[in-house]
Amino acid sequence: MEKGNLSVGSENILPIIKKWLYSDTDIFVRELVSNAADAITKLQRLDGMGETSLPADETFAIHIVLDKEARTIKFTDNGVGMTADEIKKYINQIAFSGATDFAEQYKEKMEAGGEIIGHFGLGFYSAFIAADKVTINTLSYQNNALPAFWSCDGGIEFEISPGDRTARGTEITLHIGPDGEEFLDDYTLRRVVKKYCGFIPVDIYFENAAAKDTDAELVNDKNPLWLKKAADCTDEDYKKFYHQLFMDFNEPLFWIHLNMDYPFRLKGILYFPRLKHELESIEGQVKLFSNQVFVADNIKEVIPEFLLLLKGVMDCPDLPLNVSRSFLQSDGYVEKLSAYIVRKVADKLTGLAQNQREEYNKYWDDINQFIKYGCVREAGFYEKCKDAVLYKSTEGEYFTLAEYLARNEEKIGKKVVYASNKQSQSQYVGLLTEQGVDCVLLETRLDMPFSTHVEGQEDGLQFVRIDAELSDVMKGDETQDDHTDLVALFKEHIGDEVDIEVQNFKNTVIPAMIFLPEESRRMQEMAQMYGISFGDTKAKDKLVLNGANDLIAILATGNTSGDDTKILCEHIWDMAALSHRHLSPERMGRFVERNGVILKKFIGS
Repeated sequence: MEKGNLSVGSENILPIIKKWLYSDTDIFVRELVSNAADAITKLQRLDGMGETSLPADETFAIHIVLDKEARTIKFTDNGVGMTADEIKKYINQIAFSGATDFAEQYKEKMEAGGEIIGHFGLGFYSAFIAADKVTINTLSYQNNALPAFWSCDGGIEFEISPGDRTARGTEITLHIGPDGEEFLDDYTLRRVVKKYCGFIPVDIYFENAAAKDTDAELVNDKNPLWLKKAADCTDEDYKKFYHQLFMDFNEPLFWIHLNMDYPFRLKGILYFPRLKHELESIEGQVKLFSNQVFVADNIKEVIPEFLLLLKGVMDCPDLPLNVSRSFLQSDGYVEKLSAYIVRKVADKLTGLAQNQREEYNKYWDDINQFIKYGCVREAGFYEKCKDAVLYKSTEGEYFTLAEYLARNEEKIGKKVVYASNKQSQSQYVGLLTEQGVDCVLLETRLDMPFSTHVEGQEDGLQFVRIDAELSDVMKGDETQDDHTDLVALFKEHIGDEVDIEVQNFKNTVIPAMIFLPEESRRMQEMAQMYGISFGDTKAKDKLVLNGANDLIAILATGNTSGDDTKILCEHIWDMAALSHRHLSPERMGRFVERNGVILKKFIGS
């Protein structure tokens, strides 16, 4: 038996690994299974290069056995194995990477594909997150190799002695301590194995020693859908994989199959789920893999933030990860990867909008928040996919910006007229649509920054809410009448709360409407959103009286009695306000009471 100390720079290295190096306590499962997969991959490589000879019917597998009574978890593979000298080199010298050394030694012979997963050095020692003692029983593939046994109780001392393993490969036994108690639960350990290793390219079997009459369960899929060519996948394949991966029983709208080999390698599938309209409630999930080993969900350094609203998987074999495989180094590779993903998403959306427009229109209500958010958050995304941005009209039609301007620019100029609430602004919408002008719906909190962003990208374009101004197409013939007395009359009875002017409407039924200039309204909304103040310069509403309306014409003559004039002026103002916003409870009460007075006068007449 040989005893010695681990070759580390500090006696406290294992406590550091245990408490600080890994962000997730279940990460040891991923590291140990990855190492086992590496051992098998190395042996297959050696066989392919003629360095060893394996039987033609050789099968490879990783076995995980939970024994709650013995408080152990065993990870066994039939891979390359180790000699005692290799244990000293690769295990006792912490942070020396066996996978890196192997790749360097055989780099001239290695062919493309069959990636070696582990190149992070410290993975094996993550076992001490859950265990207070770890043993290795291993036999190398080399001719006449002797089995070796290694043991360490979590300190810096180890023991090496002859092993008793008769089959090639390695068995790592974790003697679970108090910190790993949860992993002695069958359901918990099985879930963790599937979470991290559900797609590792070697068969993984899970077994519970307590369930003696139950066969070991195959818990992974070696050939996930993202590794296949898009041409070989059916719609049903994509949907089945989506349901399996996310436990979401809703159908995805559509998907993008990513497959890139140069200048970097990337495979994956991004799904567009049905999204809700409120951005805060959207919970996407993009799972990041490296060589089919799960890394983490929603890593923002690789996946642009707005794409995190989607669901999917991305496998990046060249991903520059550190020892915990949970954090990314910042370099040009990541930037190129992110830019590629953005371009592929924009290409997919544009292709659908151009080639499957009728179907794409049906998607729009579900995906518009995602696209608008991307336009605002991701530099250049709007320019890449602006032809896929649609605007839904109050009549239920869908237009691109170019289509909208082609239909309406002659009447309203380079403007997009929109409603933020179809129901409460219905009177304004009606006036506009009567004149053959389309009004689009921008109803969510995201639409304000989105429309501002588009204005900045499109020269001369202006978004104008439907209650911002009396559009020229809604105005009737101009009149030369002097309305000074009429304006003074209304100011006398309703006060100076609003500015008042008189215009002739083409629609003669409506007596008056309230407007608020677009710029003033935006400043007020911005102040409210960000809790800032622009001083006491809050813009007044503008009450526009319809000079072509009979009731306004009667008031202009001055032939009504004092009480009637007051009632009519106040009622016209309240009716205009009701079409613009909610009245305060006090004002609504007065409005209802005044209605009763007007009805009595009507009956009395």
